[in-house]
Amino acid sequence: MVKKRSFISTYWLKYTDRAGYKNYKWELHNYKNAESANFLIGDKRLNNPTKIRAIASANHQLNLNHSGNAGDIIYALPTIKKLAEIVKVPINLYLRLGQPLLLSDGVTHPLGNVRLNDKMVTMLAPLIRSQPYISQFEILTDQKIDIDLDYFRAGHVPMDRCNIAHWCSYVTGINPELWKNWLDVEPDISFADDIIIARSERYRSRGVDYKFLRNYSNLKFIGVESEYNDIKKQIPDIEWVQVNDFLQLARMIAGCKFFIGNQSFPFSIAEALKVPRILEACFDVINVVPEGENGYDFLFQDHFESLVQELYNKTKRYE
Repeated sequence: MVKKRSFISTYWLKYTDRAGYKNYKWELHNYKNAESANFLIGDKRLNNPTKIRAIASANHQLNLNHSGNAGDIIYALPTIKKLAEIVKVPINLYLRLGQPLLLSDGVTHPLGNVRLNDKMVTMLAPLIRSQPYISQFEILTDQKIDIDLDYFRAGHVPMDRCNIAHWCSYVTGINPELWKNWLDVEPDISFADDIIIARSERYRSRGVDYKFLRNYSNLKFIGVESEYNDIKKQIPDIEWVQVNDFLQLARMIAGCKFFIGNQSFPFSIAEALKVPRILEACFDVINVVPEGENGYDFLFQDHFESLVQELYNKTKRYE
C-alpha cells in the first residue's frame, strides 16, 4: 500500500528528488487503479450471473440504479433486458438525479451541468415503463439497491471509445444481445415517408455538411430549439417536430422511412429499435457503434451522401 503524502511533502519531493517524485506518482497511480479494480470486482459486488441470481432469488426482485445521461440509460437497457431473462424476477430501475455533468469549455448540453433532472425522468418514464422487462421505474429515494449501474464511471471502463451499450455489461458480467432490438413500441406510420434527423451540438464529425439534404423531401427534425435553429442554416425548409415524451419520440422513429443522427440521445432510440439508421460518428469520441441489421455509420461526406441515397431509394417500409 502506498501512503499518500501531504501537499507540502509532495511539493518538497518534487523539487528535491525528481526521480523519487516520479516514482511516487507512478506508485500512487497504480495503487488508485488497483483500489478501483478491487471496488469493481470484490466479492460483494454483483458482477456475474451466479451472484446476481442468488440475490434476485433471495429478494424476489432486483433493484438497479443509474444516474444518466438519458442516452446512457437507453444503452443500459439491453443489459437490463438480459438480466431479466436470467433472474426471472421483477427488475426495478431507480434514477439518481442531479449528478454533475462535466463539459469542456464552450460545450453546452440541454440539461446544463447535470446528467439527469425531474423533467428528463418525466420524458423517459412512458417509454421505459412500457417495456415488459421493467417492473418499476422511479426516482431513487431510499430504496435498497442491489446493483449500481454507475460503477462503469469508477475509472476502468474506457468511456471515450468502444460502445456505450457495453458499459453496464462490463460491470455486471452480463452479455447483452446488441444485434436485437431492446425497445419495442407501436410505430407511428404517419411518418412512413419521412426522414427523421437529429443533430446535437456535441459529437459532430469535422467537415460534414447536411446541405445536400435540401434535395430530399419530407425532412423532419427532432431536438431542442437551439439545435433546430442550427440545422435550419443548412436545411431551411426542415420541419421541427416537438414531442410530449420519449415514447412519442420512439414511435415516430419506429415508423419513419429512416433516421439520421449523431452520437446523441435520439440515435440511442433508433439503435434500440433497429430501424434503418445512419450515424454521424465523431472523430474524437467514437463510443457509439451501430450493431445488427439496418445500421450504418460514416465519418466522411461522400459516404454520408451515398448512404442517404441508398436508403431513400429502398422500398417503403410500410405498404
